[in-house]
Amino acid sequence: MAYPLDQLNHNEEIILDLRPHWWFFVKHILAVLAAIAVGIVALAFGAPGWVSIAVGVLILVSLVWFGQRYIVWTTTNFVVTTDRLIVRTGVLAREGIEIPLERVNTVFFRQSLFERIIGSGNLTIESAGEMGNQKYNHIRKPLNVQNEIYHQMEANENRKFDRVSNNLSQSGPSIPEQIQQLDGLRQQGVLTDAEFDAKKRELLDRM
Repeated sequence: MAYPLDQLNHNEEIILDLRPHWWFFVKHILAVLAAIAVGIVALAFGAPGWVSIAVGVLILVSLVWFGQRYIVWTTTNFVVTTDRLIVRTGVLAREGIEIPLERVNTVFFRQSLFERIIGSGNLTIESAGEMGNQKYNHIRKPLNVQNEIYHQMEANENRKFDRVSNNLSQSGPSIPEQIQQLDGLRQQGVLTDAEFDAKKRELLDRM
């Protein structure tokens, strides 16, 4: 299932919402296929009743095992947003982690030759604070995910810089501009020299 939009922050957008790579449950698929193959062989050779029952139980167990794994797959989200990294897993008992982009230090990825062929791999997020290193397996195209995380980190820093710049530009004239305005008032006779000097010192102390 997709990551719920109502859990996003104001003006936050989802960039990537990934499920584990299909290699996540390949063993479970093979187990189901193997159990079915055993059942076909048992039927073809006219196996005794108890053998048929055992094979039926084997098929049922393999299907349940696959079903459990599939539910985990559908309820696992690796999400990259414009503000943070989010990992969620579980149906009834949920667990997860959130890492703000500004706390991410380094992103590592690892792929074996076989994983490169199938487009899977591992991703390790090194972050500041108590979380330390977080490793995630079965990531789809981990190199692309790594690049996207770095891109969003840069974009997030740029947005923070823009907000600071806007706040400074909207906060009123700078101290040199205020001193210049005071000097204009002094020249007009609105302020005395003593008053101008006192105000000037006060403004310079703020720098």
